[in-house]
Amino acid sequence: MNDAPSHTPSRRRPRRGLLDLDPDALSSVLVSWGEQPYRGKQVLAWAYERGATSYDEMSNVSKALRLRLSDELPVFQAEELDRRRAKDGTVKLLLGWRDGATSECVLIPEGGRRTACVSTQVGCGVRCVFCASGIGGLQRQLTTGEIVEQAMRVRSLCEEGERLSNVVFMGLGEPLANYNATVGALRTINAEWGMGIGARKITVSTVGLPKQIRELAREGLQVTLALSLHAPTDELRERLVPWAKTVTIEALTEAVRDYFAQTGREVTIEYVLLGGVNDSVDQARRLVTIARRMRANVNLIPYNPVAGLVYRQPEDEAVALFADMLSGRGVTVQVRKSRGRDVDAACGQLRRRRQGR
Repeated sequence: MNDAPSHTPSRRRPRRGLLDLDPDALSSVLVSWGEQPYRGKQVLAWAYERGATSYDEMSNVSKALRLRLSDELPVFQAEELDRRRAKDGTVKLLLGWRDGATSECVLIPEGGRRTACVSTQVGCGVRCVFCASGIGGLQRQLTTGEIVEQAMRVRSLCEEGERLSNVVFMGLGEPLANYNATVGALRTINAEWGMGIGARKITVSTVGLPKQIRELAREGLQVTLALSLHAPTDELRERLVPWAKTVTIEALTEAVRDYFAQTGREVTIEYVLLGGVNDSVDQARRLVTIARRMRANVNLIPYNPVAGLVYRQPEDEAVALFADMLSGRGVTVQVRKSRGRDVDAACGQLRRRRQGR
């Protein structure tokens, strides 16, 4: 079986907001209110091009329409509960939604690049054993608008003269287990009428759902796919990633090869290095074989420790040896720097602190 395991998210439905709608959907709403269709483009331009967070800023929209829009289709729906700025410039936001749910998003500055890391779910049902995101399980799905709002809020953190250049769906949750909302957010973030971020500057990270990977390959989006593998054997992967019990590495390999065939986009294997668990030379050799079959590059991520979990960071020598083993055999490899460690920047940590865990 290749589908996501079942879960039971909250039954409380979030309210629809402006960022949930594309131009056609918004125009339809406005026409039903007796307004002209062009008003939709006007309103969206204020939100996405000018960064308006309130209808009060939309000076060429009538007061009566602004009041109704504010009441029925709010621009932003979350309250900023916490903001942390790290010494390396990373900024993390904890957002609180109307139903009491919380999610995290992050601004990651690096050189001339400004990247937004956004969440797709409240909590996570995957429950990778080394990750803070899944502690407590999945509370509910985020809507398209709630995902887009995170990217918009992170964009507003950029300094004058800077622009948001990249968006990664690598925060809390499994994006492909919230497929429709994720794809809706991808389209809005990419669209000229939306945030205008190039598709090749957008990355979707997945623990690996073969059916949804194939569907995404046929959406006509040139986004980068990142596969969270974390182990070179099914036996070890099942220990680290509980969902792997229903999806083999061979099934993932076939799905990733299909994604490449449909899109021409090389996939990235994400591999969190856990000290003494998956960082041996033999495991590096096995990963080389998988990467070659997937035609994938590898992003090595030295573990960022989580309070209460037993896993530890790998030794620097082990990371270097692992990377050399891959690159020496023709696999393109990058070692990701740990960012924002002094502000709980790893996924789920700030949320856990807020909850008092």
